[in-house]
Amino acid sequence: MVRIQLLTIVVNILFLVYIFRLIIKGKLREEYAIVWLICTFFIMIFSFWRRGLDVIAHFLGVFEAPNLVFTGAIFAIFIYLLHLSVVASKLQNNIRKLSQEIAHLKLAIENKDKT
Repeated sequence: MVRIQLLTIVVNILFLVYIFRLIIKGKLREEYAIVWLICTFFIMIFSFWRRGLDVIAHFLGVFEAPNLVFTGAIFAIFIYLLHLSVVASKLQNNIRKLSQEIAHLKLAIENKDKT
């Protein structure tokens, strides 16, 4: 194996350990960890299979393998950003509903104190 392959494999293993550590400590939710695990998995595959990216690029009709990496990365970023936008929208709706419920409860308590 080439030195860069060994370095990539070691870094991937350390990154996986770090991801699992964050999950166990409760600092990273499983639904977000999946993205990191999948990315690390793909990097690990290509760390062992050196010609893999060229084979896949040729199969998909991409002339240069690095273009496939950039296209895939941009596509993955767009999907992840869409997911985060959906999550943020859902959280914003939940916060609005909770704020309204708190206001109703506060009003009910104030009305009860007046009587």
